[in-house]
Order: sequence, then C-alpha cells, then structure tokens
Amino acid sequence: MDKLGEYVEFLVKSICKNADMVKVDINNDNEEIVINVLVAKDDIGAVIGKAGKMASSIRTLIFAYAYLQQLGKVKVNFDTI
Repeated sequence: MDKLGEYVEFLVKSICKNADMVKVDINNDNEEIVINVLVAKDDIGAVIGKAGKMASSIRTLIFAYAYLQQLGKVKVNFDTI
C-alpha cells in the first residue's frame, strides 16, 4: 500500500499551491482501505472543485489504480489541516 499512498500524494500535490502541507493517511478498516487526505485550508477548494467534480475525478483515478493493483475496496476522504 506504500505505492498507493505515493500515488495519492502525487495527484493531490500536483493540484495544491501548498504542496508541502499535503498529508495522506492510509488505514485498513475491515475489508476496506480508508485514505484520508489532509490539505491546507487555502487548497481545499481546488481539491474539491466546482460541484465536487475534482474530488470525484481524483477518487476515480485512485479507484482505478487500486483496481489495477488488486487492493480491494477503497474509500477516500478529503479534509483540511
């Protein structure tokens, strides 16, 4: 799962102005991988996007990556630090 964390961090950091503030925390919860992405308050708008379209796109890319790596079910949460 280390590569999954690096992939998520790469995706989110490429969007954020304060890339050094991005933190990715991965937990296994039962049969599900929970990814918590924390960004600076100034960057949450860019990560969520209009009507949540950017967040949805990021989730789709993460789900596709997890599927190709056969990691199982994934849940992604976005929040501020």
